Amino acid sequence: MLIVFEGIDGSGKTTLSNRVARELRRAGLRVRHVREDGKLASPVSEGLRLFTKNPRNLALTPMAELLLYTARETQLLEEVTRPALAEYEIVIADRFLYTAEVLARWGRGLPEHEVRPVLDACARGLRPDHVFLIDVDPAIARARRRISKLLAPPQGASSRKGLAGVGMQARLRAGYRALAAESPEQWSLIENADVPLDTLVALLVQHVLHLKSGEPLMSLPTRARPAPSIHSLAEARARFLARVDAWMDEEPQLAAWFLSGLEGPDIEERQTRLAGRFPEVIAYGLSGLTDAHAWNLRGQLEEAAPVQVLGSLKELAAETPEAWALRERWETRKPEAVADSLSGLDSEKAWALRERLYFAAAEQVVTSLAGLGSERAWKERGRWLSDMGGEAALGLERVARTACRSIRGLDDARAWDWRERAWEAAPDAVLRTLDGIDGERAWEMREQHVARAPRAVLGTLNGLDHPRAWALRESFGVQCEEALDSFVGLEGATAWKLRTALADTWPAATVKSLGPLLAMTPRGRALIERLLESHPHDFALLRQAARAAADHTQELRNASA
Repeated sequence: MLIVFEGIDGSGKTTLSNRVARELRRAGLRVRHVREDGKLASPVSEGLRLFTKNPRNLALTPMAELLLYTARETQLLEEVTRPALAEYEIVIADRFLYTAEVLARWGRGLPEHEVRPVLDACARGLRPDHVFLIDVDPAIARARRRISKLLAPPQGASSRKGLAGVGMQARLRAGYRALAAESPEQWSLIENADVPLDTLVALLVQHVLHLKSGEPLMSLPTRARPAPSIHSLAEARARFLARVDAWMDEEPQLAAWFLSGLEGPDIEERQTRLAGRFPEVIAYGLSGLTDAHAWNLRGQLEEAAPVQVLGSLKELAAETPEAWALRERWETRKPEAVADSLSGLDSEKAWALRERLYFAAAEQVVTSLAGLGSERAWKERGRWLSDMGGEAALGLERVARTACRSIRGLDDARAWDWRERAWEAAPDAVLRTLDGIDGERAWEMREQHVARAPRAVLGTLNGLDHPRAWALRESFGVQCEEALDSFVGLEGATAWKLRTALADTWPAATVKSLGPLLAMTPRGRALIERLLESHPHDFALLRQAARAAADHTQELRNASA
């Protein structure tokens, strides 16, 4: 019997499939998991996975990607899965050819008549006995992935697929749900958001046992009833906090994550409760905050989570007396994190600290020069590049990525020379260096590569109120949430036109795009309230509304003072 687990990244399918395999073995069954602990059993398949994941392969076309994905799964089928089916009672696969189909059709837009023959040729008649579609809100899936990366930072660059942005996850989710709807006898859709992990594992194990014995199938967790409409910011904040409280016991790391960047006594009380259990996540959520509670938490958490506490010294928190005292305490113990916390700072104090840190944390010192185009900054970059072996070293991926982080936002000739030399090794990193640049070369590069890496390109448009910026944002229709993220706080007819067009597809990002000032205008408030009424189930929207509610409360206090 072949059992497949499918779902978007962060849905929990890998965790669930591994837990189910272990429980079935405890029940006395002979079970083979072909992706035990997240690694494909075929070295060839694993190599193909790493190739398709590498953002260095930015130029990969949709059809080439389909062929590589199906090659990966076909190799696994022939080398591991088919032989295992002859030897074991149950074979479990975390992903099948459905992954390639959903990515090609819904993710990249290839027509079914081109995709289907490829998949059929690779499957050669093999069809899973059952597919569990682990379904989850993409915002929750994204949070789980980011928590995982925060607690165990991955080696190397982010995934090439991630360059497509949040819209990709939404399209993939829709694709999986469409396949499940087409074959309800073969697929079971399981909601993985508010069900305890142990409970869900037990239910899935029983479902597999019933499938094997031919008994009637059990009911599994599916989406709850639609949430009632919300009519005010205060009501939205209350519902947001109720959802967070529901996670406090079952998935407290998720609760801690969604409290990030929010303020108010109700938030502070929950952060304090979670700080001792998940110091890294709570510390990460203090980024840029300067209120007394934030500094108290930093003091409590710095021994348990020094890297995240130092990483929170951004924006208004970067050059406060408390920040400098914190850096001084950790200068010799965590030099890399201290150097990272100097990003963009151009004061004499920052330069003196960079000089002391250079030999212990040269890479971080250089990346802290982002946005600094002075001769002093270029001299420091030159020293580092010489230590790396000179300009030829920019063709090495790690050196190229460090160099790109250092020249982010710079538009001078030396920065462009570095971009050209680094392109082959790290094209995605080069694209991110265009942040805020309004020059002709930057626009040409964006327009040339935006189709392949919309997330990276749109992320460089932050705050740009330029006709070419609006053209790029509008070119994606409703496919890219990042278009909204790139004009937070901008007003004007074009901005409001785009907000209105994207509002019901990306309600949370639409509210975020208002910024704190526009959210408090009559037009902004009306838009938020309409979206809350139309999308009361959207947790990301509830979080943005909870932030707006705090801003509104503070505005009322200021007005009455």
